Amino acid sequence: MANDVKMKKHASVFDLNGVPRFGEALPLALQHVVAMIVGCVTPSIIVAGAGQISNADKVILIQAALVIAGISTLLQLFPIGKYFGSGLPVIMGVSFAYVPSMSAIAEGYDIGTILGAQIIGGVVAFVVGLFIKQLRKFFPPLITGTVVFSIGLSLYPTAINYMAGGTSSPSYGSWKNWAIAIFTLAVVTFLNHFTKGFFKLASILIGMVAGYIVAIAAGMVDFSAVGDAGLLYVPHPMHFGIHFNISASVAIGLLFAINSVQAIGDFSATTIGGLDREPTDQELQGGILCYGVTNVLGAFIGGLPTATYSQNVGIVSTTKVVNRMILGLAAVIILVAGLVPKFSALLTTIPQCVLGGATISVFASIAMTGIKLITSQPMTYRNTSIVGLAVAMGMGVTQASASLGTFPDWVSTIFGKSPVVLATIVAILLNQILPKDKPAGK
Repeated sequence: MANDVKMKKHASVFDLNGVPRFGEALPLALQHVVAMIVGCVTPSIIVAGAGQISNADKVILIQAALVIAGISTLLQLFPIGKYFGSGLPVIMGVSFAYVPSMSAIAEGYDIGTILGAQIIGGVVAFVVGLFIKQLRKFFPPLITGTVVFSIGLSLYPTAINYMAGGTSSPSYGSWKNWAIAIFTLAVVTFLNHFTKGFFKLASILIGMVAGYIVAIAAGMVDFSAVGDAGLLYVPHPMHFGIHFNISASVAIGLLFAINSVQAIGDFSATTIGGLDREPTDQELQGGILCYGVTNVLGAFIGGLPTATYSQNVGIVSTTKVVNRMILGLAAVIILVAGLVPKFSALLTTIPQCVLGGATISVFASIAMTGIKLITSQPMTYRNTSIVGLAVAMGMGVTQASASLGTFPDWVSTIFGKSPVVLATIVAILLNQILPKDKPAGK
């Protein structure tokens, strides 16, 4: 018995359960934090900019994002009961998939309307979790790939506007903004393609630090917000309020349904890559039910929609380090970061041109992930028609938003602000309506 206890206290980092040595666990946990933290806070910064909220509220939005990311990850790692949490080594964080729709809602309404729609989305995800086996057939790789590709494409204008300095900035489009943005992008690209290990893994973070230093030297950074920020943050439930709008709820709810199914891919990649097996039905259902409930919880404390983080899935699959205590330590670090306002305030001082230079490669990666999913299926005339028409309708209507000028406002909010919703609906309908390809030789 004593030997068993000792083994549990000093478990291998390659064991799902047990407690590894702290000296081994800490650097591996920090690796996960570095991989996700920029992606977790950037959607909040983008949405805050779209909603034109104050710097103080922007700090709260960032802090809430980190807090709910830490809580969601801990609940996924260490399930409550049999059906609330996956028990798999995954990291949760605020997702870029919702950014186009959230930005449109923030511009037309407010942050509270996003959070109200998020509650509806959490309920949708919970229902998807209950019926996940039956719903999976509507989202084959061709459809999820089309959705992910549309998300990537829709984020490109955001990155370009940020590289130019942000549309609300008096210096928008200046050579100084573009120079720093391109320098940041060059650092990220170099690290991604010419280095290995930590430098490649942390390429976006290092690129942002490099761009930030240059921006400080150029006199583009104001630290007054950091001095004004407190030392400890306690979540403020309902700080932004919660407002329900039908069109916003439909747009966000549909994305939750899609991301619920897409999460199956991340759970599967985690178990196949790290544990050499497929996820069980209980793990999938528990993971998605937890995803729904934690997003409802997150809405009440101001945390924007979360999802599984593919970059962290990639770390698990590559390193085979699946120990839940290591990822739990990463979640605690993320949670602590969310409770320190000065840390969040420091993030708000990053110039938008630096953010744009660092994130455009992330958005490009999202689009290319969609293409990989699409091309994992045979590129027949039927399949290319589905993808082509879905993307054409989604992107086309968004770029010609005046074409919905005579429709009610709710139609424009759902279909005219973000290409993702319309592209998803068209792809699903065409996949059900168009005749299936005949097997070869028939």
